[in-house]
Amino acid sequence: MKMTGIPFGTTDWAEVPATEHKGEQGFALWRTRQFGDIRVRMVEYSPGYVSDHWCVKGHILLCLEGELHTTLEDGRTFTLTPGTSYQVADNAEPHRSQTALGAKLFIVD
Repeated sequence: MKMTGIPFGTTDWAEVPATEHKGEQGFALWRTRQFGDIRVRMVEYSPGYVSDHWCVKGHILLCLEGELHTTLEDGRTFTLTPGTSYQVADNAEPHRSQTALGAKLFIVD
């Protein structure tokens, strides 16, 4: 990731409007900032959320609250809890997430 043309700034995430994205079950609330080609998001998943697709987009993802279970297309599974993260490149390993309890994530992609 090359970061250019982004002046110093701060973000009060409570001031960024949320958009709702339905899952196979539950929903996600995305608060999104775009900096050139870089998307930065604060995402809150509802309890019972299940993704409705296999994602091939690369991410750097940090769990802030709750618990997120991510399954890779090859069957491996990973659980994120507060303070843990994952990273994956574009088109590297399709992944799909769900949460029973809900989760709050900080995502850069």
